[in-house]
Amino acid sequence: MSPSPQASSRPGGRTARNRRSVLDAVAALLLETGYDGLTIDTVAARSGVHRTTVYRRWRDTGGLLADALDAARDVPWTPPDTGSLVGDLTAINRQIVAALTEVPSITAALIAASFRSPVAAEALRSFWEDRYAAAAVVVERVAPGVPARPVLVASCAPVFYELVLLRGPATDDLAERYARLAAASVSRSSASP
Repeated sequence: MSPSPQASSRPGGRTARNRRSVLDAVAALLLETGYDGLTIDTVAARSGVHRTTVYRRWRDTGGLLADALDAARDVPWTPPDTGSLVGDLTAINRQIVAALTEVPSITAALIAASFRSPVAAEALRSFWEDRYAAAAVVVERVAPGVPARPVLVASCAPVFYELVLLRGPATDDLAERYARLAAASVSRSSASP
């Protein structure tokens, strides 16, 4: 998803301050009221940015959520390099556990909101595509030629499933347990003729 023309027309100054204020308001309101409390009017009031400016730039709630996800995608992230596939996958999973279990969790709130907005859902999909592409190196370092994405999904998806869908506890072994299972699949596929 590309930014709107206004988003890229002036990278600093008042436009940047307004964007930061609006995105901070989106995060705060999403955590406080959920998707149903997130409107152009509530964001404008919370951010101190005029309603007309918010509407002109973001158009609707989906646009606000999509820009919040785009901003998250722009935060630099480097995949871990612990020296082993299990270690790297465990470290990634621990980051996921931390993001989903912080109280309140903006990550969980954005995921939930993406089910209510097609625009936000597309932005979330784009965010994950970028993360999977960046994380591919942890598999490629130890198993060149093995498709990285299925390994990453095998490691990370059960963590989301346990914490978000089942609302289970973040046990001490959660991150490593699924990392080990995914790494074992790489060992098996590398050993296959």
